[in-house]
Amino acid sequence: MIELRGVSKTVESGGRPLTILHPLDLSIGSGQFLAVVGPSGSGKSTLLGLLAGLDAPSTGAILVDGVDITSLSEDGLARLRGEKIGFVFQFFHLVPSLTAFENILVPMEIARRRDAVPRARLLLDEVGLADRGHHYPSQLSGGEQQRVAIARALANDPPIVLADEPTGNLDSTTGAHIMELLLSVRRARGSTLVLVTHDAELAALADARLSLRDGRAVDPAPARRAGALP
Repeated sequence: MIELRGVSKTVESGGRPLTILHPLDLSIGSGQFLAVVGPSGSGKSTLLGLLAGLDAPSTGAILVDGVDITSLSEDGLARLRGEKIGFVFQFFHLVPSLTAFENILVPMEIARRRDAVPRARLLLDEVGLADRGHHYPSQLSGGEQQRVAIARALANDPPIVLADEPTGNLDSTTGAHIMELLLSVRRARGSTLVLVTHDAELAALADARLSLRDGRAVDPAPARRAGALP
């Protein structure tokens, strides 16, 4: 499903090159749950942004279903994200002027789905917010906003879900509920899930774990049997 070949990321900092992610080879199988762990500044979020095509690597190739996304145009990357990738952010990134229902509707309207309205209602129900669709983000709790963000990420039924610290901005109880929701979605859909987390307990649920430190992989050993659904 996803393959990285010698992928690295270097930026200019203070007039000098700073390598955020050193050359990395990685394969993520279809339906696999990979946890990416490591301290702040280790390159976790950079890696996730590269996988999503939100950033371009300095070296290497990133293949999604055999297609090298580093060779795609901006329009091609936008189509790829619309069709194959759902992204869940730590800070939700909902549009404040749109209701929960409208936030979920946006990616489907961009994709011109004819079933956008009924599907948005179904997704609201799936994340337990059927009666909150008319509320704006400011009227929702953090956990509710993250549920809307997950529903939005699933709008076009992507086979790949990337989640960047989705519980990091929530209290432990709400965070546990959000993680349960992500795992139940993965079980129901057979999605590939790549989760960036600081939480060792969450990482232990994954099929495999990638530990990063100073932009280098330090522990690529599997955490569970590959392909196992928790």
